[in-house]
Amino acid sequence: MMRLALARRGEELSVLCLGAHSDDIEIGAGGTILSLIASGVRLTVSWCVLSGGGQRRAEARASAVAFLEGAQSSTVDVAEFEDSYFPSQSRDIKRWLIDVRARVRPDVVFTHARLDAHQDHREVNKLTWNVFRDHLVLEYEIPKWDGDLGQPNAYSPLTAAVMERKIALLHEHFGTQRSKDWFDRETFAGLARLRGMECRAPEHFAEAFMLRKAKIL
Repeated sequence: MMRLALARRGEELSVLCLGAHSDDIEIGAGGTILSLIASGVRLTVSWCVLSGGGQRRAEARASAVAFLEGAQSSTVDVAEFEDSYFPSQSRDIKRWLIDVRARVRPDVVFTHARLDAHQDHREVNKLTWNVFRDHLVLEYEIPKWDGDLGQPNAYSPLTAAVMERKIALLHEHFGTQRSKDWFDRETFAGLARLRGMECRAPEHFAEAFMLRKAKIL
């Protein structure tokens, strides 16, 4: 399988990460962010979580700081849109994202998958494509009870060390989620092992994305 690198050691890369909820970015693309930093890419990250109040807000900020350790520069924004009701807040969310676009010029945008079963995730995806029309967009996946995992077509191989760090950080920073039956090592490692198998990752783990549009020349 041909490798198309987002950036190589010493090169600059600007990334915008969008997540509806406080742990979405970490679950869907956290390993890729950790890998880019570990590989020596000079990474600039705008990390945007659209909902989070109380403890969830604190978790989002602390986790982002941990995942972004070693990045060249980073900003973390946590908005206060109402969890589970994003479709009814679409106009306000779009305005918020337009403001983000005015402040950052990302090379890559990480966002939710279009066919995600969660209404908040789908709304973020729709607005991502509406607001960021001339960007490389990678849609990440979130495992959940709904059984909505699709057929990704882009993969980010992870080393075993990165996979372990991702899982450790998730458990360290999201105490409010530990009681949920899906929030465990087996879920995160199992999905990454499956995606690693699909792309023949050297150390057996990977995160997967949907890539709808890209310029290759």
